Amino acid sequence: MDAREIPVVVVSYNSPELIRNLLTSLRRFYPNPVHVVDGSGAEHVDAIRAVVALFDGVALHVQGHNIHHGPGMAWAIQNLPLGPVALFLDSDIVVLRNGFIEAMLAALQPQDYGVGGVAYVNRQGFDIPYAYGAVPYLHPPCMLCNIGVMKQWPMPIKHGAPMVAPMLALHDAGKSGLLRHLDWTLNDVTPGLSRVYVDHVGRGTVINTKGYHLEEWMATVQAGQAAGATAAADVPGPAEPRGYNPFVLALIPPQVRRVVEVGCSTGGLALALKSRQPGVHVTGLELDPKAAEVARHRCDEVLQMNVDDAGADFFASLQGHDCWVFGDVLEHLRDPWRVLAEVAKVLAPGGCVVASIPNAQHWSVQARLNMGAFQYEATGLMDRTHIRWFTRQTMLQLFAGAGLRVEAGVPCMVEEPPMRDQALAGVRQMALALGRDADEAMRDAMPLQYAMRAVHAGG
Repeated sequence: MDAREIPVVVVSYNSPELIRNLLTSLRRFYPNPVHVVDGSGAEHVDAIRAVVALFDGVALHVQGHNIHHGPGMAWAIQNLPLGPVALFLDSDIVVLRNGFIEAMLAALQPQDYGVGGVAYVNRQGFDIPYAYGAVPYLHPPCMLCNIGVMKQWPMPIKHGAPMVAPMLALHDAGKSGLLRHLDWTLNDVTPGLSRVYVDHVGRGTVINTKGYHLEEWMATVQAGQAAGATAAADVPGPAEPRGYNPFVLALIPPQVRRVVEVGCSTGGLALALKSRQPGVHVTGLELDPKAAEVARHRCDEVLQMNVDDAGADFFASLQGHDCWVFGDVLEHLRDPWRVLAEVAKVLAPGGCVVASIPNAQHWSVQARLNMGAFQYEATGLMDRTHIRWFTRQTMLQLFAGAGLRVEAGVPCMVEEPPMRDQALAGVRQMALALGRDADEAMRDAMPLQYAMRAVHAGG
């Protein structure tokens, strides 16, 4: 495909000068067909029309109402002859030099959703640093996309982060790999950095029009945050990971001095532990290179590795540490039995292993099996990256098989929907039908996970 033939989509709102600047700069280098999807008020439409008339190959699509950025892109995807590839530009983009479309086209693969600046947001669409649970987000100011792939996912929405709906869907389906990041693209839309190909006149539309006019969305988000503030303070939810499990932190003895945290993520637990126990030395093991890089600022040492691949010599190199931590990690390992056995060999006398493990006996998992709806998800009990599944009883067996004895533990409970009581009644009836302890079956079906501390069985 010729980069100079790729159609360009721009969503406009009450800003004729921005459209003039964009089209003037683009036409210095490129003759590409341009579609301006305009949601301007009636008092601005004539000025927008006059600007567009100055340029060849530019089509104006007047919507007659403030269509907003996301729905404007969605309208173009669904109604205009864009395929197979289209370039989306914000109205406040200024093209500085030739070559940026060619660079993006060279990076775009046929299976990709799109190419551009990929950063991270939470599930509400607000920018956050990289962390587990963060959603990769393709920023729309300058992105080149395969239209056919875009149509397979939810359309952009009316939102301060208009790409959040498709990005969440990609993330939850484990398909964020369809996003291709180019450093210069994110650089060129980030305030305060030297530009490579384009300049993003940050907040150009909001400055020209006195607002994004997203009050309804903001009010909804803020109301939801306020309603969930109390619960979020006690129980970390999937949308806003706090970076560590407070139940795990509570089980780490105050006297420990040398800790190994397997799966340290971005170092949230190490930060909290060092705040509580100054002087504690934390060695983190982390598979994800981005998370490991962040964790190096919080741990004393971070090894980017897969503990499943570690041999006996590696564990021997950590001989004498008095606490090993596995926060939501054992269920992701191919052989957690071997790993715990290796840890038990090198654990300091009087040392311990602290772990949190999802409860595969939870009532919701039993209900899914009962209905034939055992479907993997992006996070939670049905996380598609879980390899091993444990109940309370098999967790105890896991530690016992490694020569460890669970000396303390806590069932981690969360507030759950009313349907839980009906499901638990079914769990009770199943246990009675099989001649098992019905009360125990109900108790074991309630925790979302267990946090446990284990010591040497002979200790």
